[in-house]
Amino acid sequence: MNSLLEPGMLVRNPAEPEWGLGQVQSNINGKITVNFENMGKMTLESANIALTLQFDP
Repeated sequence: MNSLLEPGMLVRNPAEPEWGLGQVQSNINGKITVNFENMGKMTLESANIALTLQFDP
């Protein structure tokens, strides 16, 4: 699933719901950079996390 994420998509991290809504900034070579509303910009290893798409903010 993470390999399909593109810049601009809205996501959540179900393991860390307090991070809030995030917007994908980049997805390159298994590293996803997401700007979360409560955590700021985070770079995550795609293999270690399962982000979920958020269709309606």
